Amino acid sequence: MKRPAISVVMGVRNGAAWLAETLDSVLAQTERDFEFIVVNDGSTDPRVGEMLAGYAKRDPRFRVMEKVNEGLTRALIDGCAAARASLVARIDVGDAMRPERLARQRAVLDGHAGVAFVSCWTEFCGPAWEPLFVVEGAPAPETGMDVLPAAPDADLRAGPTHHGSVMFRRSAYEAAGGYRAAFYFGQDWDLWYRLAEQGAFAMVPEVLYRGRVLAVGVSVGHRRRQEALGRCSREAMRLRRCGRDESPALARAARVRPRAVRSGGTRATEAGACHFVGEALRRRGDPRALDYLRRAWRLRPWHPGACTRYLQARWGAKRS
Repeated sequence: MKRPAISVVMGVRNGAAWLAETLDSVLAQTERDFEFIVVNDGSTDPRVGEMLAGYAKRDPRFRVMEKVNEGLTRALIDGCAAARASLVARIDVGDAMRPERLARQRAVLDGHAGVAFVSCWTEFCGPAWEPLFVVEGAPAPETGMDVLPAAPDADLRAGPTHHGSVMFRRSAYEAAGGYRAAFYFGQDWDLWYRLAEQGAFAMVPEVLYRGRVLAVGVSVGHRRRQEALGRCSREAMRLRRCGRDESPALARAARVRPRAVRSGGTRATEAGACHFVGEALRRRGDPRALDYLRRAWRLRPWHPGACTRYLQARWGAKRS
């Protein structure tokens, strides 16, 4: 079989309600020379497997890998290992690509041999695609730039706006060591640090990716663990750049794992997502903020911030 130009890799565990929109956004790309590898990470919802099988039957570019649940990082390791293209693009369940995303990023990598990975601006949206804000990131040219910091203990000078917004060279990915199983969460920045050691980073200054804030998202439910892993990945980069063994940082990262959800944990996660979306909408003057902030307050009536933001949204709605 002819090798495709791009391998799009995605891991999925449940999320059937949002899956079709994500899949359709990939298949609607103006760039047609790609394969789409979806790793079904032990979804307990049978609709997910049925939906993936249906897409694979209709489109030969679609490849489905079934596995037991081991988490997103392991799913991405498996998906990238199966990728046949020289370029690999990411997307997350619930999100969507603009139709020209793959073509624009491929043009950057094809035109600039020194670029190892490329991102784009990301528009963050609520569950019903309510526009919240756009993240442009630190300026980086499409021709690429060295984003490694001057000081070993500093952070990258620029980086991707969202995990799913990135396309990278498979050769750079393999040279960097790929996704690492030690990072159950936060696997993206651990990889970005190491890709930056392999080549330049570029940014397409357009919104080509739309990320959706959902109560089931990793960033919503595991923020503290992600922050802990972020510190581990930065420490690993510092140790490498100082010529030292990074294994102590990796050992700390390996100990950060998901915990059993406590009673009320799911409600707290949903409340946090509703509060985040509602506050972003309130700052935009969007009347839909009221519904999200009311939901956040009802889920966490003891939380002073939830009450305050809800009352502010009500006051703003009355004045308008």
